[in-house]
Amino acid sequence: MSDIFVSYKAEDRRRVQPLVDALQSDGLSVWWDAHIGGGDEWRDTIQEQLDGAKCVIVIWSKRSIGPGGHFVRDEASRAQRRNVYLPVLLDRVEPPLGFGETQALKLSGWKGGPADPRYRAVLDAARATIAGTPRPHRGQEAPEGTTRRTLLAGGAVATVALAAGGWYLLKPGSAGASNSIAVLPFANLSGDPAQAYFSDGIAEELRSSLARIAGLKVVARTSSEAVRNDDVKMAAGKLGVPNILTGSVRRSPSMIRISAQLIDGHDGIERWSQVYDRAPGDALQIQGDIAARVAEALSIQLGRTDRSAMAEGGTRDPSAQDLLLKARDIISHNDTGVGLQRALGTIDSAISLDPRYADAFSAKASLLGTLGSQESGSAAESQAYLRSAENVARHAIKLAPRSAAAHGALAKIYMRTLRTGPALKEFAVMASLPGGGPNGGFNNVDEYAFALSNAGLSDAALDRSRQMIAQDPLNPFAYVTMAVSLEGMNRFKEADDVTLKAISLAPELTWPRAFHGYYLMLLGDLNGSAAVFARLPPNGVLAAWQIVLEQRRGHPAEARRLLGQMKGTYGDAAHYQYAEIYAQMGQRDQSIAALEEAWVARDPGLSKILRDPLLDPVRSDPRFKAIVARIGFP
Repeated sequence: MSDIFVSYKAEDRRRVQPLVDALQSDGLSVWWDAHIGGGDEWRDTIQEQLDGAKCVIVIWSKRSIGPGGHFVRDEASRAQRRNVYLPVLLDRVEPPLGFGETQALKLSGWKGGPADPRYRAVLDAARATIAGTPRPHRGQEAPEGTTRRTLLAGGAVATVALAAGGWYLLKPGSAGASNSIAVLPFANLSGDPAQAYFSDGIAEELRSSLARIAGLKVVARTSSEAVRNDDVKMAAGKLGVPNILTGSVRRSPSMIRISAQLIDGHDGIERWSQVYDRAPGDALQIQGDIAARVAEALSIQLGRTDRSAMAEGGTRDPSAQDLLLKARDIISHNDTGVGLQRALGTIDSAISLDPRYADAFSAKASLLGTLGSQESGSAAESQAYLRSAENVARHAIKLAPRSAAAHGALAKIYMRTLRTGPALKEFAVMASLPGGGPNGGFNNVDEYAFALSNAGLSDAALDRSRQMIAQDPLNPFAYVTMAVSLEGMNRFKEADDVTLKAISLAPELTWPRAFHGYYLMLLGDLNGSAAVFARLPPNGVLAAWQIVLEQRRGHPAEARRLLGQMKGTYGDAAHYQYAEIYAQMGQRDQSIAALEEAWVARDPGLSKILRDPLLDPVRSDPRFKAIVARIGFP
């Protein structure tokens, strides 16, 4: 006889499978009716197993407590009489009358992870029941991985909606459009934490594919991952969507199992589910099938254009895709120069396997652009990286002309090389293509919104940042993007209010706090600004803001001392910041000279010259206007 008998409603079989798998992985023998053979007298077999099991786990769900759940109630009654009854809630329901005296353990929202406290509570209770010892009395803790940041995020989204006044967020109800969906991170059931990149990557690939379907709104990665440990209804409420796609991945050298469920966020009922047991190389086909099945379940008719868009830029080589997923995972955990170089090598390996993998070339172009603008030791090295990035982006477009990622990569390189007009045209092409909406993935800010703001197109920038918040409501950088758009309109108080919302979502991040200190300075709260800056790690932009702050506080000698220190640290890599400082010190000629040097070095900081309030003291100078003209704003 088995240690455990699992009683459940047959329609919940796919949802119960992860529990059976996990219990068996932990060394327990489990019997459920999937074991019934074709020739068995099934009623006799069930009764024999039920009466012989040392523990009977009864799964209470919306289905099993309903009119069709009489077999489950009968099995639960027999288990109660033998004192081996262990109730588990798969949904947010109450056990039927007569079955609620024993405390039920909550498993709603669990995705199969063996370390999740919800599962550990069930495992511990099952072992105690089998041993005939008292079950452990413990409240079910917050799911593993829940941090102060996650908890803050949950409350902060409601705060944002209430405090914002509604003018820059979604209109009431718009987030709940019937064809909006969030893809939660897929659980890694492979037994190897190093495989998490693959399960997370599968979920991100599905987001990308679904986002290319006309009429379907998809929540971006950052917000989807912020509710990783929430149950479906809670996640749907925080994200403002009626549909949740969730699942799990188990991968071994000989097999891959991907389980996917589309769940109604209002009542937690499955709308579609499927378990795929395939060879490891079939992951790409599985992803395509899941996307198509989800669209079908949402009553979206996929046309030829949609199917073509879903495949644009992709690969047919699963090993190449696996390498790109690894590269993205590297970047998400290590955005230092060392990490970026390691990711670059991994992307090159993917390209060597599939020289026509446009998504890999797009990722490489963006990565080279980042290295050129943030990690170069000299202007010559920076320009070399950016030239290479442009060539790679153009090649990606040649391979996949309708790839939003490829056009976006080229647009960002144009911005970094101060070609604002071409950048805006390329961004507009990106936005017109499937999947070209505001991004909240590995590039946390929406650079199109920044480009619009830098060009003085403030209303368009604000609209774009609103779209980003709608798509990625729990991403703090979505609010930073909006703050920068408001800053470009000289609406500093509103910009600071939005920045505070970003801080409430992620109080540990540096840049939202840095912008908060900057806006306090612009609003005249100099002591408040100083207190914020004092708690931040140093960098070139922040160093410039601190020098300007000391100048405004009436400490010119301290400002000059800090400027000398900054030059010793950053040398000729911060001409644009020197121009800001000199302008604030009233040294017009030095400010213009620094801007000229910034132009020679093609300092990316010049892209914001039109809207930078720190340059206001030199804005009327004809030499300043000549520099602006060279940049070629539309």
